[in-house]
Amino acid sequence: MSLQIKFRSNMTVELVSPASSASDDSVIFSAQVSTKGEQSRNKIESPERDAKKEGLINFLMRERHGTPFEHNMMTFYVEAPIFVFRELMRHRVASYNEESGRYRELRPVFYVPDMKRKLVQTGKAGAYRFEPGSYQQVRMTDGAIRRICNEAYASYLNILSEGVAREVARMVLPVSIYSSAYVTMNARALMNFLSLRTINESSKYPSYPMEEIVMVADQMEVIFANLMPLTHNAFHSHGRVSP
Repeated sequence: MSLQIKFRSNMTVELVSPASSASDDSVIFSAQVSTKGEQSRNKIESPERDAKKEGLINFLMRERHGTPFEHNMMTFYVEAPIFVFRELMRHRVASYNEESGRYRELRPVFYVPDMKRKLVQTGKAGAYRFEPGSYQQVRMTDGAIRRICNEAYASYLNILSEGVAREVARMVLPVSIYSSAYVTMNARALMNFLSLRTINESSKYPSYPMEEIVMVADQMEVIFANLMPLTHNAFHSHGRVSP
C-alpha cells in the first residue's frame, strides 16, 4: 500500500438522472388531484395551461401549501468531506446511502480550504461573520491540515498492514477525509435545505451557513432550477422560504 495523498478544495454534486422524477408537472398533478381526482393525471399541453401552471405553483408557494411539492424525487451523487456530510445529514429530510469505511479501504483524499476561504469568526452565535485571515493564519492552517492528514493516513495504512479491521483502523482519520453518498430528497425537502444552507439577498430569513455546506447547496440549487424552473422561481420570489 503506497501513500499518495490528494488534497481538494471543492465538492462534487451530480444528478443521478435515471433516479430523478422531479418536474413542475409533478407539482401540478399532485395539487389538482384534490379537485380533479384521477383526471389530474391527464397532461394537456396548451399555451393556456402553461400560463396557469406558473400561477398555481406561485399560489401554492405563497400560501405555503407544501405537500404538492413532495411528490417527486431527486437523487444526487455527492463527494464531500465527512464534516460536510454531518451538516447535510443534520437536516433529516433526505435518504442517504454513504460509502462505508468498514467495507472498503478509504481513499487518501482530504479537504483543505483554498487560500480565499475566510478564517476569522466574529460576531455572536447565530449571526457569525467571517473575515479573511492573515497570511500567517492561512499558511499555518494549510500546513497543519496537510501535515495531520499525511500522518493520519500513514497511520491508517500501518494499522491495516498489521491485520487490524478497517472499521477500527479508520478511527485515526480526520473528518476532512472525503466520503461519497447518494442523497435523495423531494423538492419541498430540498427547498428547506436551501433556505438554511445558502446565502442569498432575497431570503426572507437570513442564514449564516458554513462555507463548505454552501458549496454543496449551491450546486444542488443549480440542478433544481434546471429540473423545476417554475418551482424554483416561485421559491426565490417568495423569500426562499420552504412551503
